[in-house]
Amino acid sequence: MSPKSRSTESLVKSATFIKSAVWPKAYPDPENYPEIAVAGRSNVGKSSLINKLTARKQLARVSNTPGRTQLLNFFMINEQFTLCDLPGFGYAKVPLSVKKQWGQMMELYLTQREPLRALLILMDIRRTPGEWERDLVTLGSACGWGVIPVVTKADKLSRSQQKPAIQKIAKSIGLNSKQVIPCSSLNGSGIVDVWKAMQAYVDTPFVPLGDLEAEAMSYDEGDF
Repeated sequence: MSPKSRSTESLVKSATFIKSAVWPKAYPDPENYPEIAVAGRSNVGKSSLINKLTARKQLARVSNTPGRTQLLNFFMINEQFTLCDLPGFGYAKVPLSVKKQWGQMMELYLTQREPLRALLILMDIRRTPGEWERDLVTLGSACGWGVIPVVTKADKLSRSQQKPAIQKIAKSIGLNSKQVIPCSSLNGSGIVDVWKAMQAYVDTPFVPLGDLEAEAMSYDEGDF
């Protein structure tokens, strides 16, 4: 593939929907497949990004109505790893009772899903991230997952506008701007970079943070 390619078509051999779920007992069997979760506020473009990443037009349903995704949607990619599309967060017109259930559903998923390797955190390049995005970055770091910050809809800004916008977003979530990947599901820019960032976590054996701490404690001072 050319370094300037904006498509993952040659990288994606298969992409299929597995199932939707709400509670842990209904999650698909991990079967040793690593998992990447896709998170972001409503209308940030999660479904469009998933379709662009997997080179499939309708793998994830795209809706003009924010807050439409209300379940955890699982997809098998290349028979190698799974993607989990989390419900969009923060849409005001969703009933409070639904918001509460979403919160419980995502909390259980994020704290109990053993195959989870990384969080793909999507943020609109035109918006300043809030507490929810910052909490996701903190949670991912605390649990030892990878955090892949992605700004969507980069095509909405000129190149000269993109750099300060990315710097502002990175600062607001406590990361370096070089860690943030700008992309566009419309023109494909940055899509291959997002794919490569995901693939790096899929290919790397996962060691939970707790295991690392336990291993460190197993050494005596005389070992150093």
